Amino acid sequence: MSAANSNSVEEIIRHIDAQADGNSRLSVGDIVGELGHRSHGPFLLLPGLIGMSPLSGIPLVPAFLAVLIAVFSLQILIGRRQLWVPDILARRHVEAATVKHALNRITPVAQWMDRWFGRRLERLSGKGAVRVAALVCLALSLAVPAFELLPFAGIAPMTAIAGFGLAILVRDGVLMLAALAITAGTAVMLFQIIASL
Repeated sequence: MSAANSNSVEEIIRHIDAQADGNSRLSVGDIVGELGHRSHGPFLLLPGLIGMSPLSGIPLVPAFLAVLIAVFSLQILIGRRQLWVPDILARRHVEAATVKHALNRITPVAQWMDRWFGRRLERLSGKGAVRVAALVCLALSLAVPAFELLPFAGIAPMTAIAGFGLAILVRDGVLMLAALAITAGTAVMLFQIIASL
């Protein structure tokens, strides 16, 4: 089963993990190629999950993930079926050991997601809802630099982005609504960060 034909988060992680085996480094282009073009969900879900992991504490990692999310969100908004990554991003490499470590940390979360989410209120995860989610993810990605002012605060927008990605992947309208609620909380947090400056 290819990642492109799977609605399982764990299956997508397994495919990327297998790609990291035997390689010292993985490029962003390699990972995007592995995701395929069947669903836009993984393109938001995976950066969001990585942004929720301990890797988000590494300087500039949240900013890099935010740029990726912005690029993907814009393409979803304009209706591209197969998402593209600019060469300057596609050529960026990550140590395979780092990728495997991050994937190992998020695998239990992925297994939990596969058990509990999917096929609820599917009308709220249709094309129009996907574009609304992409617009919200774009706004969240633009706010990530402000969240970097506080250690690990970037986890808040990344959680919402991961929620939207998962909702799109498994066609779960209830999860889409939950991601919107997380976004509202994230917006409140952002105003508090700005007010404290």
